[in-house]
Amino acid sequence: MLEIKNLHAKVEEKDILKGINLEIKPGEIHAIMGPNGSGKSTLASVITGKEEYEMTDGQIIFENENLEDISPEERAHKGIFMSFQYPIEIPGVTTTNFIKTAINETRKAQGEKEMSAKDMLQKLREKCDLLDIDQKFLSRSINDGFSGGEKKRNEIFQMAMLEPKLAILDETDSGLDIDALKIVANGVNKLKSKDNAVLVITHYQRLLDHIVPDFVHVLFDGKIVKSGGKELAFELEEKGYDWIKEEIKS
Repeated sequence: MLEIKNLHAKVEEKDILKGINLEIKPGEIHAIMGPNGSGKSTLASVITGKEEYEMTDGQIIFENENLEDISPEERAHKGIFMSFQYPIEIPGVTTTNFIKTAINETRKAQGEKEMSAKDMLQKLREKCDLLDIDQKFLSRSINDGFSGGEKKRNEIFQMAMLEPKLAILDETDSGLDIDALKIVANGVNKLKSKDNAVLVITHYQRLLDHIVPDFVHVLFDGKIVKSGGKELAFELEEKGYDWIKEEIKS
């Protein structure tokens, strides 16, 4: 589904990614861990095409298509979704209207007709039931006055409605208490299927207690320096990142 080859990228003339290689197949959950400044969020931003990040070398292949010259909007239409670390507030725009617009823009880009009001309402209700969300939530403005947990739940709800092929969760556990963390993780687990994939970016192992990854990768100084199974996350929790530095030196 996603293949990253020798990816280099910079922001504001500073080299951040220095040769990332990563392959994600349908049905898989991958976790990227690493200390602050290692390039985790930059990797997510480059995959989704944020314009302030410049690819200087390498390739990002999504479903056999090179994404280099494809805009962020087109990437989203092709099925790439990112849950942000700090979701923005959009006063005056309800969750329902926002999602309806997003879905119909994607359908338009794919040459399909807009979803009927009846089908949209049915889908909204189904996803609310799936994620245990009160339907009153749909009439609230996007993230306006939301708690941290509500903002993250809203993003998982958007993900459920948009049904992306690749979901990138960029430090979605940041600032969440354990109850909110479980709500987010439960939503991700319910949405997982053999046809989609998830890339979880996190500092901490605690999220991976609830979203169990197939693969864990350690990002350090712009490179993936170690990969393994879920056990690697526990090792990082126990030892921290200093032992990775020592491994690299040796």
